[in-house]
Amino acid sequence: MTIRPGLLALTLLLTLSGQAQAYSYAAAGKEPLIDAREALLGAATDGKDASATLSEIADELTYLEEHHKVELQAPLAAAIKGEDAAATAALLNRAYKAEIERRLEGASQNLGDYQSAKVLVVKSKRFLDVILPSLSEGDRKAAEQALAKVLDAIGNPGVFGVGAKPADAAAFAEAQKALMAVLAPL
Repeated sequence: MTIRPGLLALTLLLTLSGQAQAYSYAAAGKEPLIDAREALLGAATDGKDASATLSEIADELTYLEEHHKVELQAPLAAAIKGEDAAATAALLNRAYKAEIERRLEGASQNLGDYQSAKVLVVKSKRFLDVILPSLSEGDRKAAEQALAKVLDAIGNPGVFGVGAKPADAAAFAEAQKALMAVLAPL
């Protein structure tokens, strides 16, 4: 079988110069609050100094305190200093709940932009995944179902328009409300 030199050169050029690029929603960007969890819980358990870790997440905590009216920094520092791992975990869950709320509010405002809305919803799932073990079995299922409904409500652009589904703001708001109701006790 003969391969034309031009076709062979083009194939080699495309193979060597092209990179397979994939975008993983799950790995999109760092989440300092999630990344700091183990260090903070370890410090609360072992009585180690966590001031460096708390400084690294100070901006995130300040934002949540100002915009979501949840007090985090002082109680978190006190819980760690008092070697109270349970209180530290509860405060981190409260921060994650506020992050979920923040991301879903952003997605709600961006329902017309499928990609932005989806990234925000999927990022909120990262926080939910950290919270889930602290919920009862029934609340876990309810939270996962509500988030699935949120994701479904953002619609789908389809492939070249085929199979497109418009965003449903009312369904989004209802599913968001259901998810936040499950997380309310945190």
